Amino acid sequence: MNPFLAEFFGTAIILVFGGGVVANVVLTKTKGYGSGWIVITFGWAVGVFTGVLIAAPYSGAHLNPAITIALALAHKFSPSLVPLYIAAQILGAMFGTSLVWLAYKKHFDETDDGDIKLAVFCTSPNIRSYGYNILTELIGTYVLTLAVLYMAEPEVGLGALNALPVAIVVLGIGLSLGGPTGYAINPARDLGPRMMHFLLPIPQKRSSDWQYAWVPIIGPFLGASIAAFMFIWFNRI
Repeated sequence: MNPFLAEFFGTAIILVFGGGVVANVVLTKTKGYGSGWIVITFGWAVGVFTGVLIAAPYSGAHLNPAITIALALAHKFSPSLVPLYIAAQILGAMFGTSLVWLAYKKHFDETDDGDIKLAVFCTSPNIRSYGYNILTELIGTYVLTLAVLYMAEPEVGLGALNALPVAIVVLGIGLSLGGPTGYAINPARDLGPRMMHFLLPIPQKRSSDWQYAWVPIIGPFLGASIAAFMFIWFNRI
């Protein structure tokens, strides 16, 4: 498997687990209906664990454009490969989300609430305040990125990781910081599925909330960049 395919399939796996657990919790007549936030955060963490486990030997398992940018800024990854990785991550997120839609097609048909259907695909804040929403995403991604930078080997990004530590960090971020915005902490995880929500023939769906779509892109990129520069600074002290 080449790095592009590794990033594609690794990110797709994250969305199969992550989008799948949200669908299982919120869509009508599922086995897991109403099982709550703890179940959702564990589902996303298992998705990260599995995606990293699959992709790490081949691409370093960034699986997140913010992580790719941070590793490049920290001189742990070639800038020339950044566009390839980000493209693979976004396409993988779109593919993984499409599989979730297929798996839960009948439940999407049975669910009337357009907001609930959108929640399976992408994040939205419980209190819409763009400045604070960006800050929440920034803080969550900063924590994730700084942890990743201290786990990563310079030659291969996340390739030397056992998959479990980063999954535990993502679980902790979801439990501790996920409440305000749904903790995208990954531009591909939000943008790719939001695009699929717009494109797929989902009955009774609402708008894809494009007016919010920039927040889970800008916030994670800012948080990851700050973490990268602080990592460099910490290692010069």
